[in-house]
This record gives sequence, structure tokens and C-alpha cells, in this order.
Amino acid sequence: MRFHNGIEILLLTTLSALTSVLSSSNYYCEEPLVTTLPPASFQNSSKFSDKRSPHYAKLNRREGGGGWSPNGEDQQPWLQLDLRDRLKVTSIATQGRWGSTDWVTRYQLQYSDSGRAWRPYRQEDVIWTFTGNSDTDTVVQHKLPHSIRTRYMRLLPLEGSPKGGMGLRLEAYGCTYKSDVADFDGRSALLYRFNQKSTSTVKDVISLRFRSHQAEGVLVHGEGQRGDFLTLELQRGRLILHLNLDDAKPQSTGRSSSVMLGSLLDDHHWHSVQIERFNKHVNFTVDGLTQHFRSPGQEDTLEIDYEVRADFGGIPLPGKPGTFHQKNLHYRKENNNNNVIIIKNAKRRKPQIYTVGNVTFSCSESSSVAVTFLSSTGSFLMLPADYSMESLSVRLQFRTWNQEGLLFSIPLSRDPDTINLLLQLSQARLLLLLSGGPQNSAQVFSGQNLSDGQWHSITVEVKGQKVSLTVNNQKPVTMEFSGLIQNMQRTAIFIGGCPLFQSDFNCENPNKGYQGCLRLLFINSHPVNFLQIQQESLSNFSQISFDVCNIQDRCLPNLCEHRGQCIQSWDQFHCDCSGTGYTGATCHSSIYERSCEAFRKTGSQSSVFTIDLDGSGPLEHTQVNCTMAEDKVWTVVGHDHMRPIDIQGSTPRSPFVLIFNYTISPYHLRSLVTSSEHCQQEVRYRCRKSRLFDTWDGTPLSWWLDRDGVKRTYWGGFLPGVQQCSCSLDGNCRDMNYFCNCDADQDTWANDTGVLSYKDHLPLSEIAIGDTNRTNSQAELQIGPLRCYGNRFFWNSASFYQESSYLHFPTLQAELSVDISLFFKTSVLSGVFLENLGIRDFIRLELSSPYTVNFTIDLGDGPVILTVHSPVALNDRQWHYIRAERNVKEASLQVDSLPPKLNEAPSERPYRLQLSSQLFVGGTASRQRGFLGCLRFLTINGVTLDLYERAKTTPGVNSGCPGHCTSDSVCHNGGRCVEERSSYTCDCTQTAFDGPHCRTALAASFESGSSILYTLQEPFSGILNEEARRSPAGFHDAEVTKSQEKVSFGFLTHHVPALILTAHTVDQHYMAVMLTSNGSLQIRYLLDKEKQTETFSPVSSSLADGRFHWVKINRKGQELLVQIDSTITQQYSLSPGSALSPARSVILGRIQGIEITDKELVQAGLRGFIGCLSSVQFNQATPLKAALQNSQSPLVTVIGRLEASSCGTVSSSNTLSDTHTRSDDSAKTDQGKDPLKKADQKDLAVIGGVVAAVVFITLCALAFIIRFLYHHRRTPAPPVITGKIHRPSMEHPPYRAALDLHKPNHDSKEYYI
Repeated sequence: MRFHNGIEILLLTTLSALTSVLSSSNYYCEEPLVTTLPPASFQNSSKFSDKRSPHYAKLNRREGGGGWSPNGEDQQPWLQLDLRDRLKVTSIATQGRWGSTDWVTRYQLQYSDSGRAWRPYRQEDVIWTFTGNSDTDTVVQHKLPHSIRTRYMRLLPLEGSPKGGMGLRLEAYGCTYKSDVADFDGRSALLYRFNQKSTSTVKDVISLRFRSHQAEGVLVHGEGQRGDFLTLELQRGRLILHLNLDDAKPQSTGRSSSVMLGSLLDDHHWHSVQIERFNKHVNFTVDGLTQHFRSPGQEDTLEIDYEVRADFGGIPLPGKPGTFHQKNLHYRKENNNNNVIIIKNAKRRKPQIYTVGNVTFSCSESSSVAVTFLSSTGSFLMLPADYSMESLSVRLQFRTWNQEGLLFSIPLSRDPDTINLLLQLSQARLLLLLSGGPQNSAQVFSGQNLSDGQWHSITVEVKGQKVSLTVNNQKPVTMEFSGLIQNMQRTAIFIGGCPLFQSDFNCENPNKGYQGCLRLLFINSHPVNFLQIQQESLSNFSQISFDVCNIQDRCLPNLCEHRGQCIQSWDQFHCDCSGTGYTGATCHSSIYERSCEAFRKTGSQSSVFTIDLDGSGPLEHTQVNCTMAEDKVWTVVGHDHMRPIDIQGSTPRSPFVLIFNYTISPYHLRSLVTSSEHCQQEVRYRCRKSRLFDTWDGTPLSWWLDRDGVKRTYWGGFLPGVQQCSCSLDGNCRDMNYFCNCDADQDTWANDTGVLSYKDHLPLSEIAIGDTNRTNSQAELQIGPLRCYGNRFFWNSASFYQESSYLHFPTLQAELSVDISLFFKTSVLSGVFLENLGIRDFIRLELSSPYTVNFTIDLGDGPVILTVHSPVALNDRQWHYIRAERNVKEASLQVDSLPPKLNEAPSERPYRLQLSSQLFVGGTASRQRGFLGCLRFLTINGVTLDLYERAKTTPGVNSGCPGHCTSDSVCHNGGRCVEERSSYTCDCTQTAFDGPHCRTALAASFESGSSILYTLQEPFSGILNEEARRSPAGFHDAEVTKSQEKVSFGFLTHHVPALILTAHTVDQHYMAVMLTSNGSLQIRYLLDKEKQTETFSPVSSSLADGRFHWVKINRKGQELLVQIDSTITQQYSLSPGSALSPARSVILGRIQGIEITDKELVQAGLRGFIGCLSSVQFNQATPLKAALQNSQSPLVTVIGRLEASSCGTVSSSNTLSDTHTRSDDSAKTDQGKDPLKKADQKDLAVIGGVVAAVVFITLCALAFIIRFLYHHRRTPAPPVITGKIHRPSMEHPPYRAALDLHKPNHDSKEYYI
């Protein structure tokens, strides 16, 4: 074998192969394992008394004190079992201590092969907490979801009996487990030769288990002389599989596959690996996590030659050390059913297995002991420092994810000046700092990216006047400090942090403490015995786990969606969604609207927009052209052949073929067509002696392919089975003997233009023209863009009129995340909107009372309920909106425009939602508490459920929903459609607009010194959800609830600098929007007085150009989205930990009397804003609207001159998703005319017409009443019906009081209108 000469570190590993023919699926593995253990097999952290020693802790026994109890002062108790051999453990059972009130209510489990290097039992990548006992005698047994193979077990009680203390009896169940192991020293290997000269396989399966405390090395390698190879190696604690199936060497072709999986695999614990290959398809599995990939290249077989062999444990590759604790290594050639167990055959010295180097068949154990500092605020370890007056050295290894933290603090002197030597992590670099003394301080930095989860070694030495720092055996950095030798004194060393109460110590911790793992600590070359420290309490320590490294890679798997970047610390992770087009804790929600139809209600003009067709689904956002017509909006998608094309010389056997590539992907096209109400594509075909169909037998001479590649021969309309052109369908063909004008075959130009509108075939993917090869034959072809309008799902609804009825759909795909949105209206008191069950898990969304909506999630450890309370009744027969979301980081619930309820999930908790039943909509599996009313536009993870079609075949449910708020009732700019008795109205109260359809923009001109101060009120200061209700176990409210702002406005100005808007909090923090001296827009946040203002500049060009601009700012937590007009969309992230407390006031224009230290902002604030400001909205508050319409309100203060204006135009150029127009449907603008005057004239005309009509109707009604009373003098007068006011009052919220409730029955179904 050949080895890389530069490898000097020997890697100690263990490789084992399972030899037992038994498996958990075909034999009993529930034998009691503890009952027969001798007393020597029991150990503990402490005991209450000899009668409560650990060997009395056997299930159902009453000897001694009836079980084990720890000392009452033991802060980290544990009970340890030595099973005397490595066994398979499948379940564990516990009892309380007999004859007492002592038991354990919660506990954790650890296991180890050697009684060292303990590993916590995990489930779903979370350290699992088991539920214990609630009395003394009841046995609580837990079957382990995945069994463990171990010799040593530790049970760690977390909480004792509330009536007494901790007491325990236990039993473990399992069976024997035998395996053959092999140990490699880094220079050894097992070589396997195939029987034949070379083997070529189509299917391979390789399975193994390994463990290692080194992060680099090769596990398996095999290659052939033609260039095929397979290599499995460990790099930086992660497994990489290299696979090449091509005959050529990968160096020349670059066609090999490399796939990385796993993390922190150098933890000296067993890890399972399986590689399954069939042709080019490969499944690569590490510890249950599988990655599927396809190997590149042309070949399907893997050829391994006899001469090269296959190597296990070591490898003759330059620069790749072989090493590894590997276990259960099988190599299976499925094509000839040859099962090879490598280690078993190696122990029996089979001739096919060759041993190279020092391979032993027993396990070696690591001598290092790791400790975990659990808390960055409370963990510390104090050691006595026994160093001489001349020198001091500290050497250790650490691994962590945190970028900040104190590794150690050493007080070197107290007299006359205090001198401290500090080593701390600062921005993932090491900072060595000498503080105090006559020179005040000195510091040096070393290392880069040291918070990467890898082990790093450091050495600090103090010699004479010099202090040196060495990181990872690199060149040391030094600093000098005069007078150091004379002042050094024997004292204590503080590792990881400082005691919270240190009156007798001199420990300095400038920031937070260390949180992570530490091992191999040497002080003056003397090793520190952590186990002795734990057992004998020689030193003071707090919040430390001994003999275990609890590091966890929270970014594996990456739970950030849509290519979000996962960034982790020791105990949590967050997702950076910048540049993804998505937002939220896991980048789940799209920042873009789903269709052009969404812009119809925002008054946007025709332009190019970015849309996300499936919202939170897998499709990425894309750009389309949105064309706004009078009554609809068209989504237009072009292709690469938009211009007319002349065609000549084609025949049916050699046709002219045109393939279309659209501006969006085929997946986007299919989604667009599916979700649209109508789609069409125009085919313009001009011909001269060029037929579409043969005149003799009707054989198509030209054809086209639909989106699925199917050949089509019709040329117009929506009837795909008819081989006709549009002229035949319309009955106006040039020659009625033919179905197409071109089939008349005349020597003059004819036209067979048609519009294809059968959605299932659109768009065209290819077209072929085949009859232009005759004399004077010629054709001209032009294919138009795909044009679609409408959202066929927005008003997709169903009516539920029986409590036991429901609609059922497939199981929710909600394991890691789910978002649910819907509209409902009802008059009943309560009802379940939807429910999906699992074995233990479930999810439910319901109206629990007329004022309350509940969103309940149960991940198997107890329900978590999010509740939103509405100030008004929700059973008022009006449409209400609900959006609920759950992901691995948090859950949220929002109702209408009320502040959302947000609960964050703790890091150590199951995060997979396991559902198995069908989804019940409008009811439950028990057929109780069903919903009575209407549901529409139910969308889950970007997919809208077709309630309308499913209701057609479901008893107790009708398709559609009666009422007047339908697709024809349009309330723009967020206006709310309100059902009336015989019509509907638009409630514009919570919008910055006015008018019958909430389309009239409210704008004002500001002069120098003008300002509006608006005082925000709860709940619509809106930034913070202040329903601080305790949640059941599982989720918890964030320490700082996520704040948010939604700001939108339009403006026009020539003047800079300018301060447009500021929002202030009670603690003098703020956000501000301003134009700088060069006219560029800036958003500024001051979230912490100790830090500088955070500034964001989405555009560098000047917006003070005298043109109208629209701005939308949306911040949620640390994520900031800024949109300007229709051309600029930018995402930013605020600094971690940023949180803006609830805003109490919003100021438009000049600011006065407010303490702001930002000089540039102060300069702009003194000048204020000069120009026109329109449609200002801050969350649900509309300060400009309030100033113009209700200036006497105590919430509004207007300073200076403020005049209503139109900002120079009636119809705005707003093109954002929340942008707004300035006119109602009735207001239209002619270019070059004064729109304000024209609007006023039209309003006068309309008012005059209405007045005339009212007078005429009144006179007619009066005449009718007089005549009626004359004939029926003794008949009581009919009741008077009072008309509704068209626009709701500004003084009341946009809700209606609930009408009288009707008892639901089959005959009366309109109780919810």
C-alpha cells in the first residue's frame, strides 16, 4: 500500500460487522436486563443514605429503602447501569421508591460503550425527555422509537415528585447483540479481491457502521483500470461519497459525483451508513438521513478490476489517510446474490481478504474526556492555579457554534494593580487580552472562523514580558507587557465564565461566557482530570455536563426553505432569507403576490410584475407582463418567436417546424393556466396556395403540439376535437365548401386567424407548416403570447348546512411547515374549519366562540393552542380572513387585520408533525362540532383546494355560497366587502383610500414646516402582539415578541433633503424614511441606543425628480423588504437581536422636540417634507387620511399648512402589491387635461343625476302612498325600510354587529348571509 508521507497523526477507529443472524423483526427482544445485575453494576452521582443505594433501584423490589434516591443537594443527579456486555436495548420502565412519596416525573437517557464519552438519547434530532411517574407503584414503560446498542446506561432525573423528592426503580428491556469489530490505526486496511478478474455491477449495496474521534480519513475505496471508482471518506467530520461510472478518468471528463452528508461524525459514537445504487440512481444514507442523486455520465455499471482491489479502512491515495471506526460493513453484489461480510471473513483469514498494517479485532477507547458548558451566562469552572512566578501555560481544545464567549480568565495580580489575562472568542476569532496594570491593556487576535463546530487547539504561554497565543499549530502571535513577572501571583483560573457571585474572586468577563465543548485541558503541562473534579468536587463549577459533548448541528438537515441560508449558534438557528424572494422564520412565505389578478384590487397600471404563482410552494417567483383592462387584468407571457415569419418550401414530409421557448418555465406555465379562469393564444396564419388540410381526405398538412407534446390539428376556439378553423365555427369562410379559408387553395392571400382557448392544451409548444412548396405557395405565421385572466380559485367556495358533514382531502404535507389561509362567514357560535389527525399528532383550526379563533398543534407531547380574540363578533355573516402558519421555529395565527398571535418553539422539542388521516374540512373525524356556514379560497402551502367540485358529491354541503360579496364585487386597496340585505358596500375604514370601492387616493401638499403627528392606539399600533398568554408546554412566547411594520405611501417632490415619515416608540427608538441630499431613499432604524443607526439604501438614484413614486416597506423581525415603484425590490436583514418595541406615534414631515442624535436625520427633520404625500398607511393606521377627514380627532395634530391635493394625477402609477390608484371606477382621465377638475365635473354630474332620480322616485312614491291610503284608510301602514349609508363611518371599526342567529336546517341555508 502507498500512504501520504505528510500524515503524522494516527487515527484510532473501530470497524465491526454484524454476525448474528437474528434481527429485531424476527425474534423476541424484550428480555429484562437489570434484574440479574450484581450491585457492582450500579453507580450514582450521590445517594441519600446507604438504604437508598443505587443497587436497590430494581423494578418491583422492596429491599433496602425501596429504591434509589440522590442526595438532596445534588444538582445533577444520575443513576448508571453496567449491563456487563454490549446489548440491544429496546425499552425502559420506571417506578417510584416503594413506601414513599418519592418518584421521578421527567428524565433523560444517556448511553456509552465504555462508561465514558456519553451520548444523549435523541429523537428527531432533539435530546429526548421521557415522561416519568406520578405515583409510587405504577410502572411507566417507554418503548424506544429506535433501539440503542450499548453496555452502559445513565438515567438523569430532571424533576422529582411535588409531594416528596426523587426516588427511582427501573428496568431496561432488550436482548443480546454480538458483532465482530476491527480497529484501524490510520496506516492499516482490509483489502478485498473479487473472484473474477473484474466485476461489473448494475446494483450495489454497501452498509457499515463506524465511529471515530478524528475528522479526516477514508472508509471505503474501490476502483477499476478504466476509471470507475467509488470512495467514501470523512472530511471535517462529514461523509463524502465520490462516484464515477464513466470509462474515462474524472480528471479529464469532470463527470464524477460528490455528495456530502452528515455532520460532527468525529464524536466517537457509532454512525450507520448505507449506499444503494441501481444504474445511475443512488441513495446515500447516514444515520437515517437519505440523499437521492443521479450519477452523471453515460454508463450504468460500476467496474472494479481484480488487480486494483477494494480497500476498507485504509486507502493508497495521496493525501487521504485511512482510519476508521467502522461497523457492520457489508458489500453486496446484487446481480449474483453474493453477500460478503468483510470483517467476519477477515477474522477467519479467508483468502479473499488481505490485512495490511496493524488491524486488530477489538475496540479501542478514546482517553480524552470532554465537558460541555451549557449556558453562556451561568456556566463556569474554577481551578486552582499552581504556576511559578516566571511562567504560565494553558493548553486546550474546544468546539462551538457561538462566535462570542469567554474561554478563560486568569487574575495575574491584585497588588498594586489588577491585571487579568483573558482569552475570548470575538466574531469567531480568538482575542487574547491583558487588561489593567500600568499600561491599561494590550491585545492580539488570531484564527479565523473558529465557530464552525470543529475541534480547535489553542495554547497560551506567559514567559517573561511576553504573552503568546497559538491556534491550531499555526505561527504564534505575541504581545509584550512590562512588569508582568514581578506582579504574577498564584490565584485561580476561571474556565468558560465567571461566578455570578464572586465577592472573593477577581474574575473578569467583558461579554458573555463560553457555551460549547472543551477537552484536553492542560495547565503548565499538567492535565486536568475532569472526572475527578466532578466526583470529588475539588473545584467550584456550575451548569457543566461532564464526559459528554452535547454539540448538535442544527443546520443538518437545513430546515430553511427556498434556498435560505441556515446560520446557527449553540442552542438555536435562524434563516437568512436575503435574496430568496421569501420571508418568515424559515423562508416559507413568498414576498410576492400570486397573480396579476391580485393587482386588480390595488389599482395598478399595466407593467411588468414579479409574481409567485404558488406562494409558499416549490415554484420560484417569476416576471410576467400584467395588462390592466377595464374589467379584467391579463397575464401575458411571451416567447422567442413573437414576430411574423414568412414560410416557403415546406412539405408534409419536411415541414417547417417552429419550437417555442416561453419567458417562464413549463412548470410556471402549467400553474398559470391551471389557476386562471380563462386562457387563450392567438394563431395568425396568412396563406397563398398553402392549405392546412388535404382537400381529398382531410389529412392535416400542418399541425401544432400542445404543452404536453401531443399533436393537435384544430385552429380556433375551445373545441379540441373539431378539425376546423375559426371561419368555419363562425360560419364566414371564403368558400363554404371548406372548413378553412386556406383550404380553398386560391392564388390570393387568405387569412385563417384563430384564437385557441382550450386551457388543457395551452400554450403551444411547437408548430409545423407543411404545404408551401408548390408554385406561388407562401405563408405567413405569427403566434401570439399566452394571455390569461382571472383567478378561478379566489371565489371557489362551499356551503356547510349540516353539523355532521365535511369535505375530505388527502393528508396534509405538513411535517416541517404548513400555512393555511381561508375566508369564512357564519352566524353560528362555533365550529371546526379543518382538522387532520395522526397517531399522536394533530392540527386543528376552529372558531371556538363568536369572538375567538383557535389554532391547535400537537407534536405528540401535548397540544399548543394559539388564540386570537376579536373585539367584535366573527359570526356576523360577513367574510373574515384567517391565516395560520406553523414551522419548526414558530407558529402564528392572524384574523382579519388584527395583530397576529406568535409563539416561538423551544429548540429542544420535537419538530416533525406526523399526520396520517385524511384532511377534514368543515368538520372533524368524530362528526361533531362541524362548521355551519361558508368557506372559500382555502389554500394550503400554496395549493388551493377545490371546495366547489368536492361539494358536488358530498351530502350536507353545497357548491358555492349565496351572497353579494362575490367575484363581481370589487373593493380595492384592502377595502372590505360588507354584505347588505340586497347588495354590498366597501368598508374603507382601515385603508388609506376612500370612495365607493376604496379607490380614491387621499393626498395632501406639504409646505416647509408642515407636519402631522398621529398617536397610535392599541391594538392597531399593530407592531407587537401583546396578548401575553401562557401557552401549554411546547411553544412559548418569544422573550421579545417579533415586531413588524407595514408602511406604504406615495410621494412627489423636488426638494432634498426631506424627512417623509418617522415612527417613535416610548423608549426613544425609531424608524425613519427620508430622502438624502442626493435624492436617494433611506430607511433608518435605531433599535438600540448602545449601537449605531442601521441604514438601508435600496436605490442610489434620485427620487426627487418631480415624478410620482410609490414605496412599500415591510419588516417582520429582522427581515426587511423594500419595494419602490415596480422596478426595485430589495431584501435586508437587521442585526441579530433587533426588536422595535410598539410604536406610539407616527410623524409625517417635520419633527420637533424629539431627541435624535443622528445628524443627517436631524438636518432632514428640521426641513421636513415639501411636496405631495399620498395614501400613507402605517400598519392599520392611516394618519394622512385622519388629518384630512377628521382633523378634530384628539389622535391627530396638524402643524403648518396642509392642503388636499391630487399629486398632479388622479390615477396613480402604483405598481406594488399594495399600491393604490387615485380614482374610483367612475373617474377616468384624459391625457393633457386637469384630472382634478374633470373629476369634480363628473362628480357634480353624477350628484345632479342622483338628486333628480331621488326627487322623481319620491314624487312617484308619494302619489302611490296617497292613492293607497285613500283606498285603505283602515289598513295599517307598511313598515318603512331605511336605506343603508354607502360608506361606513370613520369612527367605527370595519365590523358589523352579529345579526340574529338562525337555527340551521336543511331547508333554510342562508343563515350566514
